Parts: sequence; structure tokens; C-alpha cells
Amino acid sequence: MADVAAKAGVSRALVSIVFRDQPGASQETRERVLRVADEIGYRPDNAARLLARGRSRTLGVMFTVHQTFHSDLIAGIYPEAERLGYDVLLSAATESRGEGKAVEALLSHRCEAVILLGSDAEADYLDELAHRTVAVSVSRRVPQAHVDFVHSAEGKGVRQAMEHLVELGHRRILHIDGGRGPGSAERRRAYRAAMRRHGLESEARVLPGDHTEQSGIETGELLLSERERGLPLPTAVLAGNDRCAWGLLMSLTRAGVDVPRHMSVVGYDDSHLSHLMPIGLTTVRQDAALMAEHAVRFAVERLEGEGVEPREAVLEPKLVVRGTSGPVPEA
Repeated sequence: MADVAAKAGVSRALVSIVFRDQPGASQETRERVLRVADEIGYRPDNAARLLARGRSRTLGVMFTVHQTFHSDLIAGIYPEAERLGYDVLLSAATESRGEGKAVEALLSHRCEAVILLGSDAEADYLDELAHRTVAVSVSRRVPQAHVDFVHSAEGKGVRQAMEHLVELGHRRILHIDGGRGPGSAERRRAYRAAMRRHGLESEARVLPGDHTEQSGIETGELLLSERERGLPLPTAVLAGNDRCAWGLLMSLTRAGVDVPRHMSVVGYDDSHLSHLMPIGLTTVRQDAALMAEHAVRFAVERLEGEGVEPREAVLEPKLVVRGTSGPVPEA
């Protein structure tokens, strides 16, 4: 600002008035100051200005690389944060960079709050984090932690998927578990409850897995090896999430198993890639945009309102039927 003032022939205080768009400078002076600033490439440092006031107005977002649903959530976080006057800073968790390190990076950059997408942290860590900053957990509910939660009604989503498969005549319905992935425990419980409700408890089977394509590939290879030993394939599979479902589809397609004629496959998330595949994936939609809006609002309202108690937003899921589910194969 001193450089702009010297070249424009005015005081630094007057330059500050112009940049803050405050009264006290003539139109001619304003135009001259702005022209000089443009000529020398000056840009106001908004971050420094906010920090000088004790605020960064920045929300940190921790996400996991390769989780496509997290991309959908981030796409919804930006516009809502901007609407409320906040910036967004991202920090990724990877195989070599844990969630804790990703969160600490956000705090070191003076983020006022952190939004955790699909956190797998223990309750003690989340509770400790909540005492240090404002925290919102998206897609995973940990009641013991003093943070806000935003998630879909996992059980309802699974019930919709199971009703769909049972109505199509399926009985041998297998579930690929999501391991420690967000929502996995609720989805597993809902699957078992649905099998009991439809009198299919003896057919229930849960295979261990996680929320990755590799998990689906390995499940497909296991089922195909069982077929070679004379065991029947399940007629339908409810995958832990869309990525797992894509991996399963890859294994089945390579082996010549026709989906859905020989086996139906259902995912969970309805991430943006689900409808771009050669055969659209039947899946349970989580409203990423609405989840993102709730997460940002929870963070901002807590930042701007002292003493706000932890809240929970539970959003309605919706089954989206596409090309990977069909009637049970004829015997």
C-alpha cells in the first residue's frame, strides 16, 4: 500500500480508504489509486486483513483421496461457504498421510473450523478435536463425540435396496461389508434385518470388505472361484458403496458374467460416476449437495453463535434404479 501511495502521490491512509471502499476520497483520487495498483500488480491480502482482526473466515475440509463421493461433497461445500462469506481450504488423507496429519495441516493454516468427510477417527480423537476447534463430521455418526453430524438414514437406504431386490425375486442376496467405512455398520445391520424380515435369514451372507474398488474385485474373484467348485453364485449383491460395486462389476465382466442377467449389483452413494458407466449402476443416492449445505451451516452457525449445542442432520436417501439390477435369473 505504501508503494501505491508513493506512485499515486497520496497518503497511505487514503489508499486504505480507497481499498476499503470507505468515504473520504474523491472519485478522481479513487480512479488514480486503483489505476496505479493495477499497474504495479498490487492485490489486497484479504487473509492478512482478516487475521489482523483475529479471524481467517476459512473452513478446512478433510477428505480422502480417491473417494469419488467426497468430490461430490466438496463441490457442494464451496458455493455454500462462499454464500456465507467463508473461504475453503482442502487437506487430503492418503495411505501415507493419515487423517490426523491432514487435520493438523488445516489448523496450522488457521482454519476456524474443520469439516471431516468420512472420518474413521475414534470417538476420543473427535471429542478432543471438538475442544480445540469447531468440527463437523459428515457421513459418519459418533454419538460419544461433541461434534455436529451430517449423514443419511443408512438403514432406510438399505431397506429400499433390499425391497427392490426381493421384489425382483432375489433370495440369495450377498452383502459386501464396508469395514470401517462411514455408514458401514448401519448398512450391515440393515441388510441382516431385511433378510430376517423377508424370511431369508438362512441365505444371509456378509463378506468382509471396504469402500474401494479392490474390495469389489477380490469379492468377485472369490465368488468366481466358488463357482468353479460347484457352488452357486448369489443372484444379487449389495455392495458397501459404489466404488466396491464398480470393482465387483469389473471382475464379473472379465469372467463373462452378465449383469444383470446372471447377477444384480447395487451400490451406495450415487456418486457422480455412477451414471457415466457403460451400464448405469443401481445405487442408493445420498444427497451430496444438501449434506454439504448442512455441514457448512452447522460450522458457521457454531462459529458465529456462542454455546450452540451439537446437532445432527439425518437426510433421506433414495434408491436410483439403473441397469445393474434386474429379475432373478431363471433356474
